[in-house]
Amino acid sequence: MSVTIKEAIALIVKEKLPLYTEIIPIEESIGRISAENIKASLSLPRFDNSAMDGYALNTGKKEALKGEEFHIIGEIFAGEDKNFSLQKRQGVKIMTGAMLPPSATLVIPKENTLSIDSQTVRIDKDTKAFANIRRKGEDIDINENIIKSGEKIKSSHIALFASQGITHVKIYKKPKVAVFASGNELKLHFEKLQKKSQIYNSNTPYFLARSKEWGCETIFVGKVKDDLNSIKETIKSSLKSDLILTSGGASVGDADFTKQAFKELGFQTIFSKVQIKPGKPTSFGKIGDTFVLNLPGNPLAGALNFEIFGKLLIEILKGSKNIYHNFIETEIAHDYTKKKGVESVIPGNFDGKGFTVTDKFAPGMVNVLNKCNGFIILSDKVKNIKKGERVKFIPIDWDFQNESFKDFITY
Repeated sequence: MSVTIKEAIALIVKEKLPLYTEIIPIEESIGRISAENIKASLSLPRFDNSAMDGYALNTGKKEALKGEEFHIIGEIFAGEDKNFSLQKRQGVKIMTGAMLPPSATLVIPKENTLSIDSQTVRIDKDTKAFANIRRKGEDIDINENIIKSGEKIKSSHIALFASQGITHVKIYKKPKVAVFASGNELKLHFEKLQKKSQIYNSNTPYFLARSKEWGCETIFVGKVKDDLNSIKETIKSSLKSDLILTSGGASVGDADFTKQAFKELGFQTIFSKVQIKPGKPTSFGKIGDTFVLNLPGNPLAGALNFEIFGKLLIEILKGSKNIYHNFIETEIAHDYTKKKGVESVIPGNFDGKGFTVTDKFAPGMVNVLNKCNGFIILSDKVKNIKKGERVKFIPIDWDFQNESFKDFITY
């Protein structure tokens, strides 16, 4: 069954597999997907407190005016539990983060006062009511969501967990991805090339590395031999994983023995081809609870289709709620022409202003993605696109640093 890109995505998302959880320390949870909803059990701040060093005053009105004097009856440091009942025109010396007396109406910075004597200060600058006070719960209130199930845990979440005294979180287990190599003309990078017609297999190391980048546990099952029993044993040893990635000669249908091996092990085809350029041979199915994604043997075609379909699968298997690709709408930096009739994946670079198609690319190239940070997909109806027209850029390498300084301040 041949499908469009959108149809392929819909078929992948339709498949539901069981997800498993574990409980780990918060320090080890960066990049993992939360398997629970966590709500705040403590307000943040826990109490009204001072936003700076100065004086907490009871003005008896809305503001403190320049020239007014206040009697200072004590002091409060951060971490102290002191109860002061301030009368009108009374105050306390207070430090940043210290608990605010309930009757204080504002905090005035020390630099905006003049000391008359050891117990009297004079206001040197008008100050509005409630200035420099951090209210209880203004950051987080009790029962407010800290994280929802399916969200990726970031360093900012670690700060929130710690603020609540949370030491461990429940997360989804990492997906296990199995990759095996095939093709008599291909040699693994640690083998010697013995014939002029032989080349190194770059797909297998790439799929393993990319899966690791996306938070998976990866298993290199090995290189299959050119016989039915060999590939059946290789497939069997991969079935404890959540996802099997194959490419080229191992693609279902590319070789009779491979097709037969998958069929005899109960392979269910969900789609066999995608109407996409490059990468039409991409197919997808499952054996029991294990997904099988068969990618094109050409390195660039396989890599680009992994970005579209493999990444989606991995996000589903990670338990993420954010499974779909997002994009940045930008302008194309130059005229571009392609053939009509098929949806085409075009690699290139987004520089913050526009998208530039890479100088040269072909399905069998290896060095294209190393020079690109993403791609666009042009509709089958598009043939010519003019400089300045809008395109949807999908990032791959999104470490968006730059070799030279760019002024990033908005004026």
